Amino acid sequence: MADNKPQPIVIKKVKKVVGGGHGAAWKIAYADFVTAMMAFFLLMWLLGSSTKAKLQGIAEYFQNPTKVSLEGGEGAGSATSLIHGGGTDMTKTVGQVRNGATPGKTVAPNATTILRAAAELDRKNLEALKKALDAQIDANPLLHEFRSQLLIDITRDGLRIQVVDSDKRPMFALGGANLEPYASTIFQDIAPTLNQLPNSISITGHTDALNYQNKGKGYSNYNLSADRANAVRQILVQSSLDEAKVLRVVGMGSEAPYDPQHPTASLNRRVSIVVLTQEAAKRIVSDQGAVQLASTASQAQAQIGAASAAQAGSGVPLQPLNATK
Repeated sequence: MADNKPQPIVIKKVKKVVGGGHGAAWKIAYADFVTAMMAFFLLMWLLGSSTKAKLQGIAEYFQNPTKVSLEGGEGAGSATSLIHGGGTDMTKTVGQVRNGATPGKTVAPNATTILRAAAELDRKNLEALKKALDAQIDANPLLHEFRSQLLIDITRDGLRIQVVDSDKRPMFALGGANLEPYASTIFQDIAPTLNQLPNSISITGHTDALNYQNKGKGYSNYNLSADRANAVRQILVQSSLDEAKVLRVVGMGSEAPYDPQHPTASLNRRVSIVVLTQEAAKRIVSDQGAVQLASTASQAQAQIGAASAAQAGSGVPLQPLNATK
């Protein structure tokens, strides 16, 4: 039997998109393509107008920016700027003067540049001295025999040469400050090499943790380490080291062991010679009181007078300044 129900009428609307010359999508793609080609040709032109030295300088900058900024050189532009070059004339093949500089006049380096250049030169000199010492030790049979007892490295304060004890071959007699003959030979041979640089020198003595039975009330590890450091100073000076270069001689006792896990080990008995950097030498002098709050004798006397007056006001008996005990 036929179904007499009315069927729904479906109307489909189709939206026609007009193409051809009225579309704009291809214009965006074409603009991107032209922009990319322009950037490519601009890069090719820049590379073609730069010298080989400048290209090498750019490559070195990305590998080590600090080195190029300190040393400068052809193609590196201004050595005082991390980003080299300057100027807008691209026809120049060797770089232009720094922006703000007057052509024909030398631009004075600033204080930061001078300090960096001095520190870099200091570092290079110390590295060269280390190589010279290593070569001397390898070439000298007497020094080469004791190579295991010579520890040479570069620290923040400068080039450090440590001569350490061995169980079978101590530098000093037990509990004394007299150098053994072989130890004297080591310091005698390296003294002329240390004298090659004008840098100041610091000498520090160290002992192990074995203490005297007097519990530090008499002769102690501090006395022993200071005496040993001074004995090394004497042999160095006698072997042509300029005495004016010795900035300080220090006894550390057992407070800075080389081998903290074994405080009584022979490695802890050592003498450390540091060829100081210029900055480290200035810092040591400043820390040790070269810059006083009272810069003149009159100011110091005024401070003493003020302290005496305060003491007198408190009722405490005063003692003359020249009183002796």
